[in-house]
Amino acid sequence: MASGPNMMTPICLVENKNEILSVNQEALEILQKISQPVVVVAIVGMYRTGKSYLMNCLAGKNHGFPLCSTVQSKTKGIWMWCLPHPCNPEQVLVLLDTEGLGDIKKEDPKNDSWIFALAILLCSSFVYNSVGTINKQALEQLHYVTELTELIKAKSSPCPDGVEDSAEFVNFFPDFIWTVRDFTLELKIDGQSITEDEYLDDALKPQQSRNPKMEISNSARECTRNFFPKRKCFVFNWPVHDKNLLANIENVPENQLDPQFLEQTKKFCSYIFTNARTKTLKEGVVTGKRLSTLVVTYVDTISSGEVPCLENAVATLAQLENPAAVKKASDHYSEQMTQKVKFPTETVQELLDVHATCEKEAIAIFVKHSFKDENQEFQKKLLEILKDKRKEFLLQNEEASFKYCQVIIEQLSKELNESISSGAFLVPGGHKHYMEIKERIKQDYNQRPRKGVKSNEVFQNFLQSQEAVDKFILQSDIALTEGEKVLAEERTRRENTEQEYELFRQEQQEQQQLMEAENKRLQENIVQLEQKVVREREKLLQECNKMWERKLQMPEKLYYQGFNSRSEEMKAEISNLR
Repeated sequence: MASGPNMMTPICLVENKNEILSVNQEALEILQKISQPVVVVAIVGMYRTGKSYLMNCLAGKNHGFPLCSTVQSKTKGIWMWCLPHPCNPEQVLVLLDTEGLGDIKKEDPKNDSWIFALAILLCSSFVYNSVGTINKQALEQLHYVTELTELIKAKSSPCPDGVEDSAEFVNFFPDFIWTVRDFTLELKIDGQSITEDEYLDDALKPQQSRNPKMEISNSARECTRNFFPKRKCFVFNWPVHDKNLLANIENVPENQLDPQFLEQTKKFCSYIFTNARTKTLKEGVVTGKRLSTLVVTYVDTISSGEVPCLENAVATLAQLENPAAVKKASDHYSEQMTQKVKFPTETVQELLDVHATCEKEAIAIFVKHSFKDENQEFQKKLLEILKDKRKEFLLQNEEASFKYCQVIIEQLSKELNESISSGAFLVPGGHKHYMEIKERIKQDYNQRPRKGVKSNEVFQNFLQSQEAVDKFILQSDIALTEGEKVLAEERTRRENTEQEYELFRQEQQEQQQLMEAENKRLQENIVQLEQKVVREREKLLQECNKMWERKLQMPEKLYYQGFNSRSEEMKAEISNLR
């Protein structure tokens, strides 16, 4: 039915059977394959208002989300369509079509509220679709927005006064778009032409009345303004005026549709493609895989009878995403080190330089894929893993060097060993001949390239293995005087001491290089963490400032709209916050 992020047809994401919500595993598997950021557009509205048609337009298709020409609601639950973003190849467009609200056959009115809340939680652009005009009835139908503080929690800990602050929701709520279908009025107020957005703003102004129904409308107005500071409005003419054609709208050719309706539809689609933002949480960008986790977390919470909590969902995401980010980063490190390091390296520093580059890449990958890494817990784990992997590569490098040098010394000393076995050096002048061959072996050994870090150690082992033979040949050579033998022994001891010192000096240098590399690594990590803290602090300050500015604007707006008492309440609230 569907495959990958470029699906041919939609698929049910959240099933709603017998008014019980559950997640479709097949749809989850599709989302889990999407590693790109997602732009999620959800549409909600009363049933039989043409929501699915608009979503098909966004998909660039005549068919897809099922349409229905009867009074019966066609879409059940939440359906999903994942497509390449038409303007940004690095993003995926996810369209969510929800079942119509207000179905009179439903026994549990709360079911509609959960569908509405889920759409809010999952999308980055929320389209509310209605028919006719934005009047009191339309606002009463939007009563679901007034229930959001009861259906969604921003934080897991209870609020001091038991009431969620709407400003908390602004940080993660989607942009709001109201689409008004079959609109027949002129966009004018007091004889002056107005824009669609001005029409919406005017409709959302609270009205002074003691009528209980008006209070419901005013509550919907206030909640919509508070929860959705970024709002947009589109009005649409009738697509056709022939009822027979309207009943089969998906099969009507473009040349038979109302030209103004076509233009309005193109304008709507263009706005979505250009302005709909990626789905983000305060802690990071949401990918298809992360969206699948959010869906499961929210639906499971609702099914258990609890209220979905954003903070808990983020914590769940962090526990799933961060171990995966650590693995992805460490795998990248291993893969790159394996490709770039040619064993044995000539020096330890050569390997450490490659390690530093690969470690930096691995940390960048972790930062890109991690999610709310509290106290850098998982980044620290990654650094420990990379440190252990570095040790493994250092050991592999030593083993490769030792084996390679051992092969070289065995090849070069083969003739020497054969001569020793045959007693070729146990003749007058044999010691001199023996020492000449040893010197030639040393020169040939030193000329071999890329022997690695164990070169001196292997040659030192070779010299030590020859000490007893060296002494025996020396003492057996009757051509040498006792004085010459003493000098020869002294020269051999001196050469061995020099070789041992060179080995010691090399080991000290390698230890120094390791210490310097570790210090450099620690300094770079400190700088990275400091930069991360600064970025997070700036982001938090921006969010706080945004919330604060909205709070400051509220009393003045309410005052000029005639709601003096509510304005005074807001001023008192701001004073307490200060």
